[in-house]
Amino acid sequence: MQLIEAVADILKRESITRLFCYPTSPIIETAVAAGITPIISRQERTGVHIADGYARVTNGRPPAVFAMQYGPGAENAFAGIASAFSDSTPLLLLPMAHPRHVSQQFPMFSSRRAYAPVTKSVEEVVVPEELPNAMRRAFAQLRNGRPGPVMVEMPLDLQNTDVGPYDYVPVPTVRSMPDPLAIDKAAGLLLGASRPMILAGQGVLYARVAGKLQRLADMIQAPVMTTVDAKSAFPEDHPLSLGVGGIVFTGHGLDYLNTKADLILAVGAGLTRHQLSTPGLPKGVKLIHATNDTRDIGKTYDTEVGLLGDAALTLSALIDAVQDRAPKSVIEGSVADVLAPLREAWIAKWYAKLTSNEKPITPYRVIHEFSKLVDPAQTIVTHDSGSPRDQIMPFYQSTTPRGYIGWGKSHQLGSGLGLIIGAKIAAPEKFCVNFMGDAAFGMTGLDFETAIRVDAPILTVVFNNSSMAIEHQHMKYSHEKLRTRDIGGDYAGIARDLGGWSERVEEPGQIADALKRAKQKTEEGKAALLEFITSEEVTFSHRNGAPD
Repeated sequence: MQLIEAVADILKRESITRLFCYPTSPIIETAVAAGITPIISRQERTGVHIADGYARVTNGRPPAVFAMQYGPGAENAFAGIASAFSDSTPLLLLPMAHPRHVSQQFPMFSSRRAYAPVTKSVEEVVVPEELPNAMRRAFAQLRNGRPGPVMVEMPLDLQNTDVGPYDYVPVPTVRSMPDPLAIDKAAGLLLGASRPMILAGQGVLYARVAGKLQRLADMIQAPVMTTVDAKSAFPEDHPLSLGVGGIVFTGHGLDYLNTKADLILAVGAGLTRHQLSTPGLPKGVKLIHATNDTRDIGKTYDTEVGLLGDAALTLSALIDAVQDRAPKSVIEGSVADVLAPLREAWIAKWYAKLTSNEKPITPYRVIHEFSKLVDPAQTIVTHDSGSPRDQIMPFYQSTTPRGYIGWGKSHQLGSGLGLIIGAKIAAPEKFCVNFMGDAAFGMTGLDFETAIRVDAPILTVVFNNSSMAIEHQHMKYSHEKLRTRDIGGDYAGIARDLGGWSERVEEPGQIADALKRAKQKTEEGKAALLEFITSEEVTFSHRNGAPD
């Protein structure tokens, strides 16, 4: 068997059914011959984002695979791969390399060298008979420990060489659980705290233990906040939900975190100090940190108890330990009774904005109408960088695991379009929607055509304010002098020209009906785009670094 055929054979054995890719890569032809469907984007960066969205919705079971050519293809994919690394997404990356007789020459591009800082592991196959071993090592990294992108680079001159006989067995997932003494100590702290709180990271989603998280929260009456990456790990219509915490917070979430919590259990979260994606923890509050990565313990905060292991096994052990102990002391008033008035006051403060009839339309009115229209259990939503992210995350309530794809540490403008295409491919029965600004559309908008071509009928909502509004504070002088924040375009027109269905909406009273029509079009199998002419909204819900 030739090396390139062996790659396709191993992918099939690992239950890979789709190959996300961009030409030129010989893997595309052999994958099709092996019964694997190629998903071809219009550029490598968006192709990686599509694979990223697919991997998140499947929770890496199976992981997503992206293939590209050597040199320009691998170079163009860098931004998407760096983003996947920052958000710990399990992707297998298969770039071709320059032929071996030139690959070491200066200044030839080498994925093995260039991608080492933004992959969990990377290696080059230098002799064909080592391919099965390299692929086994790659899948072992994908299935075990903290997720992340893994790369196997194959020189072009090896593709038609003989691998020889091999016996490849799919790689197992290996799990471990924390020290029982640490579990016992953590349970005692949780039951002894007056106001415990849980911070859930996306490890809860990858471990598929949202139900266990909710059970523990109910048992100890601990409200739950999620990181941005983990939005949807806890039902946001639950009385104990604090919503998301990172660049923006709900009013009740910020209040409980900063003024009430006396103990925080962080589970499935790395606690990286990053204002976009993870809330900063208040000083003096004790921390129990549950993670599967040794590098996380003590990385950012002093840790009272470290629980190193799989999130599913950790939560099961904590639930058992709590049940085995004496009942928790009754506190004065239930936690839900504490949160309800805080939540109501926050929504009351924003109600006028959420229902506003102002023109141009405020994005908050669109988000409010959208929230009334959809069933969150049958919907997957994602955002783009900047204002759309900050506007939708606090107010749209996700109720089902992976009903929202949150992200933000290092993603570029335009990432949300690829992510939602990948989500639709992974969950074709769901209503899949991405919210993006006009600046983001300018980065990746032509890949709306990819959604049409690969039969992924998504809805893209574009907030068009003809401006880079998020830069309002950063470009005041230059904008006053030279209008540097101004941009423009007819995005509904572009979507129609690309073969999709679209509408342009300027009246607040038309929002709800336009959303209903767009949803209907996706149900008919058509990719849809709604362009809302919006204001330069600069008011956010408890946003770090900006006015409320």
